[in-house]
Amino acid sequence: MSIDLSVEDLLDAYRTMKTIREFEERVHVEFAKGGIPGFVHLYAGEEASATGVCMNLRETDYIASNHRGHGHCIAKGVEVDGMMAEIYGKRSGTCHGKGGSMHIADLDVGMMGANGIVGGGPPLVCGAGLTAKMKGNGGVALAFFGDGASNQGTTFESLNLATVWKLPVVFVAENNGYAEATAASWSVSCEDISTRAQGFGMPGVTVDGHDFFAVHKATKEAVERARNGGGPTLIECKLDRFFGHFEGDNQNYRAKDEVKDIRENKDCIKRFSKTLLSDTAITTDDLAAIDKEVQALIDNATAKAIADQEPGAADLLTDVYIKY
Repeated sequence: MSIDLSVEDLLDAYRTMKTIREFEERVHVEFAKGGIPGFVHLYAGEEASATGVCMNLRETDYIASNHRGHGHCIAKGVEVDGMMAEIYGKRSGTCHGKGGSMHIADLDVGMMGANGIVGGGPPLVCGAGLTAKMKGNGGVALAFFGDGASNQGTTFESLNLATVWKLPVVFVAENNGYAEATAASWSVSCEDISTRAQGFGMPGVTVDGHDFFAVHKATKEAVERARNGGGPTLIECKLDRFFGHFEGDNQNYRAKDEVKDIRENKDCIKRFSKTLLSDTAITTDDLAAIDKEVQALIDNATAKAIADQEPGAADLLTDVYIKY
């Protein structure tokens, strides 16, 4: 395979993917202990998508996410300490403990927010894209959404608007095969979500979401097109999630040994590591050093989040649009 990324870039990509994986695996364990409030939807298994996409973005570009947004946050540069504290509902969290898992946001790094509303992200990036176009700053806005959200009217309207106004926007449909417990084969009218792009006059492409390089290449082309005034693109990443729709999901809608097969044969990090070791100068020691670094990062973030303070009564009147 021809790899047009530097060793430093490849190691950064590996670090990001491992950080997402270890973060999600730890949240899975900690949630089971009962210390994390609210709902949690884990991104483990889909790391190649968020990483391959966001490596093509600048810090000043914007993304909008969905309910399964931890991976998008990490890939866009949101601090892990603040994310973990937010998930625990602590004052030191990215949103001061008021948003939780489904509503992490950090505008300083271009993360407009995870979103509990299915199909809530695409309209937001149309606004961000319009801002970039009006200012002429070369900015790009990108929305992540799932196969379920691909059927929402908000998504259709956003695809149409982005084309009509020729906005510098990229739409990324992460098709993990299920909208909650409903298989995409039951709910999506076409085999490839990307073919819907034809109806809105924009390019559409489907890639293997387990393949970092395929995702990175498709996104690079779409982002360059957007920056150069070529308008929006729809990218579909076909991938798989390791865990249920939410923590506590018994997943009885999945085939026997389906998850086992995915972990053994479709793990995007294993696939990426194998390529790095066979096709580059990167060694097992290089990867092991990153593994150790990431483990320490997650350990420290978790311990800090558990020890941090919860918001108090006075915090109810802060971070609101109206002051009482």
